[in-house]
Amino acid sequence: MTNPALDVVTVGRASVDLYGQQIGGRLEDMASFSKAVGGCPANIAIGTARLGLKSALVTRVGDEHFGRFIREQLCREGVDVRGVHTDPARFTALAILGVRDRTTFPLLFYRTDCADSALDEGDIDEALIRSSRVLVVTGTHFARPGSAAAQRKAMRIIRAAGGKVVFDIDYRPNLWGLAGIGDGEARYVRSDTVTSHLAPILPDCDLIVGTEEELHIAGGSEDTLDAIRAIRARSAATIVCKRGPMGCVVFDGAIPDRLDDGISGPGFPVEVYNTLGAGDAFMSGFLRGWVRGEALETCCRYANACGAFAVSRLLCSPEIPTWRELTYFLDHGSVETALRHDVALNHLHWVTTRRAQAYPVMALACDHRIQLEAIALEAGAPLSRIPQFKTLAVQAAVRVANGAPGFGVFMDGRYGQDALFTASKSGLWTARPIELPASRPLDFEFGGSLGAHLTEWPTDQVVKCLCFYHPDDDEALRQRQEREMLRAQDACRRTGRELLLEIIAGKNGPMRDDTVSRALQMLYAAGLRPDWWKLEGQSSPAAWHAIGEVIGANDPDCRGVVILGLDAPEQELLAAFQAAAVTPWVRGFAIGRTIFGDPARAWFAGSLDDAGAVDEMSRRFARFVAAWQAVPRTTDATGQRS
Repeated sequence: MTNPALDVVTVGRASVDLYGQQIGGRLEDMASFSKAVGGCPANIAIGTARLGLKSALVTRVGDEHFGRFIREQLCREGVDVRGVHTDPARFTALAILGVRDRTTFPLLFYRTDCADSALDEGDIDEALIRSSRVLVVTGTHFARPGSAAAQRKAMRIIRAAGGKVVFDIDYRPNLWGLAGIGDGEARYVRSDTVTSHLAPILPDCDLIVGTEEELHIAGGSEDTLDAIRAIRARSAATIVCKRGPMGCVVFDGAIPDRLDDGISGPGFPVEVYNTLGAGDAFMSGFLRGWVRGEALETCCRYANACGAFAVSRLLCSPEIPTWRELTYFLDHGSVETALRHDVALNHLHWVTTRRAQAYPVMALACDHRIQLEAIALEAGAPLSRIPQFKTLAVQAAVRVANGAPGFGVFMDGRYGQDALFTASKSGLWTARPIELPASRPLDFEFGGSLGAHLTEWPTDQVVKCLCFYHPDDDEALRQRQEREMLRAQDACRRTGRELLLEIIAGKNGPMRDDTVSRALQMLYAAGLRPDWWKLEGQSSPAAWHAIGEVIGANDPDCRGVVILGLDAPEQELLAAFQAAAVTPWVRGFAIGRTIFGDPARAWFAGSLDDAGAVDEMSRRFARFVAAWQAVPRTTDATGQRS
């Protein structure tokens, strides 16, 4: 093929997976679920994209919320979605899964007349298929006439174009009608009918991958070597036998007398947490090497490592490693047999899979609670009016943003729930506080479990935690505050939320050029790796340079710093914008009272109406935006301007 645009196109299942979060319980007793994109071809498309290949998926999804979720998530992962068709008459497929113990994984497929099972030849775009090096077809989609015809058409197109066909046997007896509707966990049921369906597929394949049981169904024998020999009699394809914790074995020519005499790829000794999705991760890793012509031993190493990640974590596609994560693991290994407990790997997984971010971030901060209560009481206004004012602040931010990316608000849930609704519908970047206002040592605004509380928040809301922390605080106070911030970080990681730490040092000690940088170094040493920092404006370029050096040395994947206002005069904040230009790590601002303070006093006093308040806050916010955009800024090594 001549310079194909894509490396891999996968065809077939795309579902929403709901994973029970109570490990070790019955599916009947599950109380909460994690949602993810599932289905073998969709998982492989995402996995190969994470590993640096250019992938696409051909499938159908419903014209509803779950179908849009799959499409949006594929786009976030970098998967080409030109082949993802919306079916207006059918629901998106659904799978519900649990972890009962290390060997039992109850699984229910909701696939009666679902969108992806209705895939047919009309869904196969010849130009898309021809543009890829490799086509991946799966055994499940040969179970129905329409989807089988679609896959065969795609196979004819790719072979005519000089590409290769990969066959993931992906045997699910339940989806062939060979097990009861509640027996989705079944991995093998002998069936001459299925074997006869798959036999004509084998000669047109260049790579065939399956577990021992899957090779049994493809080869028509329950002796693994005999099954592989039967496949070889029909196909010259490279055959990969997945063997779970034993790794895999590959046959690229004549089949030897012993299974172990093939090209061996040893497994990695990890704790088995959930085997579901391990095969899709394995295939993603194998294709990373195979598509690029690497040695089969290398392909096996990638594949087994990816499988190890999958079995050590809960979900399917979200748990497949990125290329940076995989290479780090292969180079350094892990001190944990349960990879989900490896701090370094978890951080690398998080920062390489979180949502894309537009820069700079220019936010109107109105998450203030105590300050607005004081303004309202001073004006003799009831506190019940605060929510209305916060909504006006969001309206001002929306007006200035005018649909452009990177604009946002800081908004609380105590008084700002309606404002948060408005911000979400407007597409604003949103940060939301968890700290008890003015608390020192740090405490959280609500009692009970922080992680449980965060499950109620939309996943795209950034968790903001303000801590009054000075590097010269006594050790006991520092350790207590660090412990609380680590709790916040853990809750954010477990619930998939970004964390912004706001550190204010100036209210509790002297400020020198190294004060904030020393504070950040202490927090990094304590194990904190927030996605964002929100810091006081520094008048000295040297102070900003020191801050940037600490961030770059400790967490080069940090989103960066936004400058906070602290009700400082406008000119003082503009000077801080200028001083911060020396480092690319300062990537925006979040100004509050300097923008809304005077309009709030007038509005609560009744001398300014709603429209006037929005107008005045818009004018003030727009001045800061223009001032930020007018400052020439340092560019980092990646070309990212602050």
